[in-house]
Amino acid sequence: MNIRTNQKGFTLVEIMIVVVIIGLLAAMAIPAFQKVRVASQDKAVLNNARQMAAAADQYYLENGASYANSSSLVGATNYVKALNTVASESYPTAYTQGITITIGGVASARTITYAP
Repeated sequence: MNIRTNQKGFTLVEIMIVVVIIGLLAAMAIPAFQKVRVASQDKAVLNNARQMAAAADQYYLENGASYANSSSLVGATNYVKALNTVASESYPTAYTQGITITIGGVASARTITYAP
């Protein structure tokens, strides 16, 4: 019988302990990541709403109007060059002076409002 006394490598128990620790770390990190992601998306959408509200205000002042279509606000030669969506949200097609802006379908789950 030949018995090795100088074995190298990890035992099954040691590998299982490492797997459990990695699983626990992942279980704690994933919800925190999701929370940060949602907050980031909401801030980006709110900033887009602020930008559109500012563009609409400028349009109202320059044209003496109280109503503006988004096509009058967004474009290469308009007030906002491009309105990039971050979470498949939908912006209003028209803006009325003094009316709250509601952005729906943020990540297909949330609605964000901005009162100018």
